[in-house]
Amino acid sequence: MNKEAFKKSLQEGAVPEGLSELQAGLWHAANDNWQAAHEVAQAHEGERDFDHLHAYLHRAEGDEWNANYWYRRAGVKMPDQSLPDELDNLINLWLV
Repeated sequence: MNKEAFKKSLQEGAVPEGLSELQAGLWHAANDNWQAAHEVAQAHEGERDFDHLHAYLHRAEGDEWNANYWYRRAGVKMPDQSLPDELDNLINLWLV
């Protein structure tokens, strides 16, 4: 799925078929369903990309301390860009 199709799918009521679990978590995050995205991230704790998603989610909720913890676990520095820009970068990164 490309970025344009992914963003269009956010208007649908369910995660599109064929997405990986990471992409599904990202879809939930982009669709403002923090809880569903968090459950996906937690189910894969210790996997770098999922920990990165976890970090983004805690940053989005305003929990900077927890976000920093997850960014460190993911081996990524907390970005100094806006949340929409970070989300866009994650979409670009994880949609192959």
